[in-house]
Parts: sequence; structure tokens; C-alpha cells
Amino acid sequence: MSENSALLLIGEIYIDFTLPTTGTSSKLRLGGIIHAARGLWAINASYAVAAICPRYLVDQARHFLQELQCSNFIWLGEVKGAPNVMVIRDPLEIGDQNYEDLLLEEKYCEINDGEANLENYSSCLIFPGKYNIGDLKNILADKAQISIDIAYDIPDIDILSPFSGQISALITSTSSRFFLERASDDISALLNCLRHLSPDVVLLKENRGGSRVFDLRTDQGDEVPALLGQTTNSVGVGDVYSAVFTYLISTDVFGAAWKAARAATCYAQTTYPDDFRRDVQRSLALTVEQMRDLGGTNLSWHVRRLFPIYFAAPDFSYIDRTYIEEVINALNYHNFLLRRPIQENGELNPNSAEHHMHKIYAEDLNILSQCAVVFALPLGRDPGTLIEMGVAIANKKPLVTYDPLQENANTMVIVGSTVYSSNLDICLNGLFDVLSKLQAGNP
Repeated sequence: MSENSALLLIGEIYIDFTLPTTGTSSKLRLGGIIHAARGLWAINASYAVAAICPRYLVDQARHFLQELQCSNFIWLGEVKGAPNVMVIRDPLEIGDQNYEDLLLEEKYCEINDGEANLENYSSCLIFPGKYNIGDLKNILADKAQISIDIAYDIPDIDILSPFSGQISALITSTSSRFFLERASDDISALLNCLRHLSPDVVLLKENRGGSRVFDLRTDQGDEVPALLGQTTNSVGVGDVYSAVFTYLISTDVFGAAWKAARAATCYAQTTYPDDFRRDVQRSLALTVEQMRDLGGTNLSWHVRRLFPIYFAAPDFSYIDRTYIEEVINALNYHNFLLRRPIQENGELNPNSAEHHMHKIYAEDLNILSQCAVVFALPLGRDPGTLIEMGVAIANKKPLVTYDPLQENANTMVIVGSTVYSSNLDICLNGLFDVLSKLQAGNP
């Protein structure tokens, strides 16, 4: 297949180093745009790579990409001042605090624009990074169709203006700084902000809540559900989504999103390439119509706060707050409206007057009645938490119980909970599923 028909991936190559966790060993693998390359390899796509990386990674990356059926490897630029090593604290979690780009402040990139010839490629997907994305304008074909994953660092959206008129897709996610600053409260703000760049399509990836696709040429849109299962890895999942979507976009915009979402789901469930490719081939054997019929979980970023969540937990200042902060951070990250009765109504002490206790009791129950779901963390078999769980069950209010220490594994708690697990990932999936059903009117 000619270079002209291959999708060109442009971006940085990293070494991903995942720190060991309880029950898992450390893991070292090539990352950055290599994640996107794995996605294209899994669907037997024709693609090439223009990589920006340290000199020491060039030969290894070239050899590895040959194994992934990359048709051409171009060393586009050199990373200097840093090793391009990304330290990952937990492969199941996402968010800025989970990653550390070593020596980031010392890092800079030099584009080999005099040596790189990218004019033979009519389609490319750019993953921005520490390099100057404007330098690419002069080395890409004038009529190349360009897709850009702006979920990565874009200090100013206007730096993309030179590409206006040749942008096929702009892709972002709800975890990107751009989205959080510009469109956290209103999706129309995102679309209005991007229209001046004249993209054909905008794709918004919303993590466990699915994704939304907007064809700005026809003003049509589509919602693609998430397929929630056991997550093994969150690193590079969005890159796979972007790459597969961009490769397939010319045939069917919305169908491309449905297929890309399934490929990304497969990537989240294993870090073994052969298993990933096998699962993708099986999943994409379905037609888009069959995928639609199977459905999934839809819970967009902007509707999540319409479903308040009551936090039933010993949310006190004087206890070990490790698990409590874990839950709070996770729910805030996903833009849920978390109601914390102890924080809102006050923390009682053993000497509190009875009338004060009655007042707090009534106020706590009032908050619970206003919430759509109860998320319980019954640490130490806290009696107040267990009673709040009982109230939720009695009122047929969905109850998600996270029991990390497995202190409450009894029939009433397990059966009474809509979701019960000692695994936070399973509880988060369950919460998204419960709220997705509530939104659809199927509690």
C-alpha cells in the first residue's frame, strides 16, 4: 500500500514505567504514540510513524514498530534534556496526579525539519507534546487531512489556526485541561470554541460514561456508550480510541466512533498485545448495527451532576482517611456531585447535646432524600454508615457499597446493595451503570 494511503502518526515516544502495586509487579514498555500504533496494528491498518524521542530510543522504537507492521518510521525530532520516561503510579487510575514525566522542566525538543519528508502522506493524526506543533505546518502536505488529539497539552487553541481548513477531526477528553477550562459546564462552549478552526468532526471521550461525536458539516451527533468491564490498564486507552477513529473516519464518522470505542475497551482489559489484537478482531466482527443493539453505558459529563450522590461513610477528621480520600478523589474526577453530610452538617462529638443530635440526624436524612444514589464506605462497620445504607435499601434507593477491607461481607449488605465489591474499579463501573439506567428511566 502506498505512503499516500497510510495514516501517519505524529508525536512523542515514551518509556512507560508502571510502579509495582500490591499483588502486581512493575512493568516497562514503550508508550506515547506506540499505544496508538498498537491500536492500528490490531485492526490491520496501514500506517506510518513520525516520532519525536530521545536518540537512545530510535533503534528500539524502529524495530518494535516493524513488528507492529508499521510501513515507515521517521525520526522526526529529538527529545533533549530528559529521558522521556513516564512513571505511572497505578495503571488502573487516570488523572494528572497518577503520572510523572521525569525531568519535564528540563525537557525540550528539536524537530529535524530539514531531514523529514512528510509530504507524501495525505492523512495524519497528531498527538501534541513538548514540541512546537506549528513546526509541522511546513513539512506536511498542503492538502493533508489532519486530525489532532487535543486531549494532550495545548497551551493555546489558537496555535492550531495554521491548520484551519484541513482539519478532519479534533479529539479531546473530559480529563484534558482544555476541556475543563473551556467546556466543563456546557458542551456548546466546546463546539463554539473549536468552530473557528473549521474541523469536520469533534470527538469528546468521556471515560466510563461513553463518548459523543459531532459532525459539524451536517450538525448531527451521536452518543457512543462505554462497555464497562474489569479494567486492567488505563494507560494509552484514549490513544487507541483516537487512532482507530481517525483511520476509519473517512468511511463512516459515527461507525468509526463505535468501532474505535470497542478497540479502546479491549486495550483497557489487557496489556498483552496478542490478546489485545485477538479481542479487537472478535469485537469488530460485529456490525455497527449489532453494536448499537447491544448498547452499553451512557452518562455524559454534563448530566452527571444532575444525580447527587450521598456519601455514607465515617467521613471524620480523626480516622485514617486513605480510603475516604480515594473515593472522594475518584468521584470528583468523574464530575459527580458528592453530598458529604458530615462536612455539610457538622461533625458531632460524644458530648453533643441531644437536641443537636436530633437536628443533625434530620438534616442528614434530608440530604439522603435529595440524592439519587448512596455510595457507601462502611469502614470499621461504622454504625451510622450501616444505618444510612439500611435507609437507602428501605427506600429502594440504589446503593453502591465499597468494602475495601471486606468487613461487611454479610447477606444483608451484599444482597441489599445494588453493587457490592472490595474493588473500587468495580464500584465505579456499577455507579456509572446505575446512573445510566436512571437517566434512561430504567432504575
